[in-house]
Amino acid sequence: MRKHREAHKEVRFTHVVRRFSLTSLVNLWQVRMALGVSLVLTLGSVFQVQRFIWMGFACASLLSQYPYSPDTRTRLWQRMVGAVAGSGAFFLLYLLLPDALHPVMGPLGGLCLGFCTDYRYKTAMNCFGALMAGTAIYSVQEAVVLRIVDTLLGVLLAMVFAWVFHHLVVVRVLPEQERKTA
Repeated sequence: MRKHREAHKEVRFTHVVRRFSLTSLVNLWQVRMALGVSLVLTLGSVFQVQRFIWMGFACASLLSQYPYSPDTRTRLWQRMVGAVAGSGAFFLLYLLLPDALHPVMGPLGGLCLGFCTDYRYKTAMNCFGALMAGTAIYSVQEAVVLRIVDTLLGVLLAMVFAWVFHHLVVVRVLPEQERKTA
């Protein structure tokens, strides 16, 4: 933060708006992220999904592949497997460890997350902090089921949104040669 606070003082909001173009892969990525995550969070709220923020996180992680890419299948499977494996591991450890050690499970998951390099493992370790917060509200079983269901809903809605966005927006706006590189 300290090194960059003076870096872009001359760039104003109007400059950003003038440079915006749907023919830019960066701008397409930004629009897809903004619309996709907003839509998933709105649907979660409208349908009163418990802890729908977990849907939003799953959607954001799926759509966050930068630069813009129409293929989200790899991240879809990694996110789903990571959420199921991480939730299962949390559940087992929660049952095996004494109650006095339960509060350290979230920070321990965060520490392990820092050592992960693969997306699958990061997703699994991320479950520990989220589920530790969830067990303060729900039982451990309810929190685990909720985490898995919300993640599955989030990635499935993101996958549908990514497909629709690609076919309704990207195919119509990007020139053919740029679509092949995206």
